[in-house]
Amino acid sequence: MRNQTAHTPELLAPAGGRAQLEAAVRFGADAVYFACDRFGLRQRAANFALDDMPDAVACAHAAGAKAYVAVNALMGADDVAALPAYLEALDAADADALIVSDLGAFSLARRHAPHVELHVSTQAGVMNAEAARMWHELGASRVVCAREMSVADIARMRADAPRELELEAFVHGAMCMAVSGRCLLSSAMAGRSGNKGHCAQPCRWSYALVEEQRPGEFYPVEEDVRGTYVMNAQDLCMVEHLDDLAAAGVDSLKIEGRNKKAFYVASVVHAYRRVLDGADPAEGAAELACVSHRPYSTGFYYGPAEQSPERDGYVRECLHAADVRACAPAGDGAWRVEAVCRNRFCEGDELEAVAPGRASFGVRVRDLAWLPRPDADDPCPAPVLVAVANRSAEAYAFTVAEELAPGDFLRIRTP
Repeated sequence: MRNQTAHTPELLAPAGGRAQLEAAVRFGADAVYFACDRFGLRQRAANFALDDMPDAVACAHAAGAKAYVAVNALMGADDVAALPAYLEALDAADADALIVSDLGAFSLARRHAPHVELHVSTQAGVMNAEAARMWHELGASRVVCAREMSVADIARMRADAPRELELEAFVHGAMCMAVSGRCLLSSAMAGRSGNKGHCAQPCRWSYALVEEQRPGEFYPVEEDVRGTYVMNAQDLCMVEHLDDLAAAGVDSLKIEGRNKKAFYVASVVHAYRRVLDGADPAEGAAELACVSHRPYSTGFYYGPAEQSPERDGYVRECLHAADVRACAPAGDGAWRVEAVCRNRFCEGDELEAVAPGRASFGVRVRDLAWLPRPDADDPCPAPVLVAVANRSAEAYAFTVAEELAPGDFLRIRTP
């Protein structure tokens, strides 16, 4: 596993599928968490088939990262009946830990996955040392702090909880307006249980509100032509406060986002890895402004979490332009890049490269060419010089002045 100093917490990244897993470990995650197609709370993610888990775990281990599997959905009787065989398969896959919230699932995991550590999900709402101690006595090696805890709350729990019990805390990503994500709105309003991994995100919908039952109480609500977004929680971003969490005793810093794509995972992991390795936190904050996000805040860590009732949607400073798949010398210090187009870019554009271990840097596109796919009529089609790369998921070649590598990402600033 990656070398961790006594003062550097683990960086834990989401992996909604294989591409996200590879991006997370390449860009510096110390551990990844993912799920199969059952029992996880992100059923819209690509996830992994149970038969693919040994390969997914091996991919993480080959990069020096640990692999944690989410088994944190609300469990009914049929779920519990299916768990023993499922847990035994995860044990055989050499997973490092299971993330569990249901007490029955926890009990079964102790019996049917005896070689795997058990982490208590944030869904369990652990907010005090007594709860942490009880989970530890039951066999937990780690608890994930409830999302509503402040830095001071975590420090107090760390001081009073068993020393060998690890603490994990979220540092980045979407926030749920419900207590630690235990929401009933989605089930009631859309017939999709968020506690079983099928959240329809009704807290992000627009509403027209009339409040008649609390006269004299003031509820500031901003409204546009579509309605209001009174439950629209801001995203969490703690990249400028990692020292506070480390000082409070947090052992693992967790990034939310198993529904996100590989470009997002790579970009966020890259920003946090850079800061943990000594880069200026302001650099990390600037990097995180580039990815799609709701307005950032520090969640509950320094006071009540904030909402954005006046707006819907995301903000971002950059678009994902391309994925680098090859790079070779082109002479005179230049490099010829092959990349898969994700968003439109043009001859002469200044793109920004996101590569592991270094600050993002600019590359100018020169000699842009489309690379047609081979077919039966033309098994070796010639490159076609173009002014614009605008065929999504198609390959293009171009020359740059900086060396890139397969797995790097390119972005372009939005107007």
